[in-house]
Amino acid sequence: MNLVFEGVADGLADKGYAVTDQFLNETEVRSILQSGDFSDTMERFKKAGIGKKQEVQINEAIRGDYIHWLDRATASDAVKIYLDRLNDLTQFLNQALFLSLKEVEAHLTVYPAGTFYKRHLDQFKKDDHRKLSVICYLNQGWKEDQGGQLRMHLPSGPFDVFPTAGRMVCFRSDQIEHEVLAATRERLSITGWMLDQLVD
Repeated sequence: MNLVFEGVADGLADKGYAVTDQFLNETEVRSILQSGDFSDTMERFKKAGIGKKQEVQINEAIRGDYIHWLDRATASDAVKIYLDRLNDLTQFLNQALFLSLKEVEAHLTVYPAGTFYKRHLDQFKKDDHRKLSVICYLNQGWKEDQGGQLRMHLPSGPFDVFPTAGRMVCFRSDQIEHEVLAATRERLSITGWMLDQLVD
C-alpha cells in the first residue's frame, strides 16, 4: 500500500487532490456489499442534511443522499478493513506532508437514482477541523453513461471522477468546491474526513 499512499500524498501536494484506483480490491468491495451494511437503507439510513449538528437542515433541492455514520466498534469486519486502511493513510500523510491529522470520521452514503448534491465546500464556516475529504466508491460495473460523477471545480476547470468500485478520491476540504451529479442507478460510497482534532 505504500506506493498507493505515496501517490495520494504526491497528488495532494501538487494539485490538492488525488484519485486512486484499487484502494479497495474487488474482493474487499464485494465483502462490504455482502456484509449487510447497505441493507434496509431506507430504514437504517437518515436523510442527509446541510450544516452542522443543531444547524442541520434537510433540503432535497441541494442534496438527496442518505447516510449512516460509522462507529468502528460496531462496524462490520469488511468495513473495518477500510477504516484501518484509512487510518494508515492518515498516519502516512502526517509524516509525508507534515500534517497534524488526529481522527477520521466516515459514513456510508447512498444516492438513489436521480439524486445529486449541488456545488459546495466540505469545510464548515464555523468549524474548520475537516482538512481532507476522502470518498471510496463501491459501485460494481459502473458505466460513464450512467452519470453520478464527482465534479471537482479546479482552477483549470471542472474535473470529473466516475464512482467506479474501489476508486478513492482524496482532496482538500477547505479548497476544492465539488458536486455530485445525478445518476441513472443507485450510487454507493463510504464518505469521510480527516480531522485535526478528535471527534467529540
